[in-house]
Amino acid sequence: MSEAVQDPERIRVLIVDDQHLVRSGFTMMLSVEDDIDVVGDVANGELAVAAARELRPDVILMDVQMPVMDGIEATRIVVEADLGRVVILTTFDRDDYLFDALRAGASGFLLKNAEPEQLVDAVRSVAGGHALLAPEVTTRVIAAMVSPSSASSASGPTGASSTPVAGSGPAPRTANAAVGSHEQVARLTDREREVLVLMAQGKSNAEIARELFLGEATVKTHVSNCLAKLHLRDRVQAVVFAYETGLIRPTESRPHPRG
Repeated sequence: MSEAVQDPERIRVLIVDDQHLVRSGFTMMLSVEDDIDVVGDVANGELAVAAARELRPDVILMDVQMPVMDGIEATRIVVEADLGRVVILTTFDRDDYLFDALRAGASGFLLKNAEPEQLVDAVRSVAGGHALLAPEVTTRVIAAMVSPSSASSASGPTGASSTPVAGSGPAPRTANAAVGSHEQVARLTDREREVLVLMAQGKSNAEIARELFLGEATVKTHVSNCLAKLHLRDRVQAVVFAYETGLIRPTESRPHPRG
């Protein structure tokens, strides 16, 4: 793979999947866009890490189950080394792995059967620094994150095995951790707490602005303040935090974190 001259106006995408047809299909869908360059495609996590170091993509579309190195371990390495933002590619029958992927630092999830416009929007959104959860899988992800049995379900579907990822999986919710979380919430203003709850319900900045009768720029400031005060990386982590601390219950949500 030879590195092309980088155009700062174009989004550089690396596609990682052990199925050639999937890589080819995604490449075809993205290559027709004027602002997107598919800079490479590889078949496993080990090659993904090497390609990310060489090609410096903005966004990496990452499968989970692959030979040599799975997508979760590759995501952990890529995120720790700041080699790009990762979107996990998933199907309905493999979403048990999404919990570990989120802990590994993935910026979101996308179904492999997504429509071309959904794929393009996802790439642009994540490249712009936003988090992404496909609405079809968000509820399952959140349920796994807050379920007492999530640690066991994160090991993969029945009958399948997955390589454990160092540092992945839920941290035990100890009394001290719970107290710490609620102390963090106490740092938020009433308005910031309102914004956090609406974020956890999957509402965009524009939707939050309409509901609270605020300007969108003001909402964006509140979102940034929430993330900073709670030491959260992005909106995906904000959703999880809101569920873990009981600010919102699954029945109250309409999940779909967006920028």
